[in-house]
Amino acid sequence: MIVPIHIAENLLKILNGESIAYSQAKHSLIEDLIKEGIIARKGRIQKTISTTNATALNNYLQNKYGISNLIKYIEVASLENKTRSELTKISADSKLKKVRTFKGFLVNSYLPIEAELNNNPIIVQPQEGTFQFIYDFENFKIPSNITIVGIENPENFRFIHKQQYLFEGIKPLFVSRYPQSQSKDLIKWLQHIPNDYLHFGDFDLAGIGIYLNEFKKYLNEKATFYVPSNIDILLSNFGNRTRYNEQKKNFDENTIHEKRLIDLITIIHKHRKGLDQELLIEN
Repeated sequence: MIVPIHIAENLLKILNGESIAYSQAKHSLIEDLIKEGIIARKGRIQKTISTTNATALNNYLQNKYGISNLIKYIEVASLENKTRSELTKISADSKLKKVRTFKGFLVNSYLPIEAELNNNPIIVQPQEGTFQFIYDFENFKIPSNITIVGIENPENFRFIHKQQYLFEGIKPLFVSRYPQSQSKDLIKWLQHIPNDYLHFGDFDLAGIGIYLNEFKKYLNEKATFYVPSNIDILLSNFGNRTRYNEQKKNFDENTIHEKRLIDLITIIHKHRKGLDQELLIEN
């Protein structure tokens, strides 16, 4: 899929710190970026968009569209006599498809996890400030009593030691949903291991949609959505009403059978607010 020039030009403005009119950049790519939380949409009448994370935006364009240099992409894509070889230099391949630099996914743990990789014992417990990347995930094995906790946002994945109080009843191994280009590998691994999966994401309609559409439908009863016991108070005191008003539900509530998730949706609708999972990181 090729990114239209006018969308690429607007993304470049956003990367340079500008806020632009939402009406000038309506496109499925922009909507995806808003859902991912990489671009923020503000305003009620004259809506504007801006980036919340320039690095994440660059990574998204690289991983999903193979665009590593947005300026060069715009220059070459604007040429009247552009050639396939010229476009190839600034994209993943001759068909402008997304690239995969390598397979695998990131893991993290604040407890030592005894695991096995390619029939050799390893300990998963990265030093604080680092992560481990599992490349040969097909040959990565962990004890069945370990709960896999999928973390939606990078900051929560980084500061897991500040969130230990949330997972006192389980022995967790944390996995990251990002980069998204690796998410299919993560799902394949989760499907082939007996371990339970606990999804730790944002407490809003978009976060629930990510869980249902990217994890629950592949993992079925093995997957559950993490909901804090005090979520009602948290949403009431710290929830964001704008996020609720702007997000579009992309799932059917009638197909959900998880009681805690049904209760969460009810609370979200009651307060008409959404809550970032970063709020649960202890200072």
